[in-house]
Amino acid sequence: MQELVLIQPMRAAEDEWSREATQAVRPREFEARLAECGPLAFRVARGVLRNDADAEDVAQEALLRAYRRFDGLRDAQRFRGWLVRIVFRLALDRARSAKRRESRETEWAQPARRAAPLTAEDLAVSSEFQAHFDSAMEALPEKLRLVLLLAAMEGHTLEEVAAMLGLPIGTVKSRLFVGRKKLAEKLQCYVTNTKKR
Repeated sequence: MQELVLIQPMRAAEDEWSREATQAVRPREFEARLAECGPLAFRVARGVLRNDADAEDVAQEALLRAYRRFDGLRDAQRFRGWLVRIVFRLALDRARSAKRRESRETEWAQPARRAAPLTAEDLAVSSEFQAHFDSAMEALPEKLRLVLLLAAMEGHTLEEVAAMLGLPIGTVKSRLFVGRKKLAEKLQCYVTNTKKR
């Protein structure tokens, strides 16, 4: 009986040491993943919001949420895709709330938008095209826009995009094809209208 009493506290101490060691490893593991994926979080947010300040806010909020929920992540190898989904959802929420806020404001309260003085026709055409491209991207469904952003603009392979989003590679290929086609159609309308002028 005496032996049992001595073994029990030792097991409890070992369990406590094991828990403490695990708790010390998780923050270091998160920091390693953060160093790898932190810039990606900003780029995804920037791709959705088109504003550096808002993108920084969303990326920081997403990283904070990821840190708080990191212990619940079953497979640490899927951190990158998990983080991309968190950032994308937060960025969409931010964009939607901004649109709602704009629609609620009256026109007199909105500051007048002034176009920058243009010095060359090339600058005018390129900025006009960029604005049209941005609006065409925003008009795409979210699932197509995210695949286009990651694969075509960020340069990730289809396998990487599939892993990040937790989708089959066939679905990623399909969404990329459809997204490119819809974007090309929208941009073709712009080119056709520009040539008529």
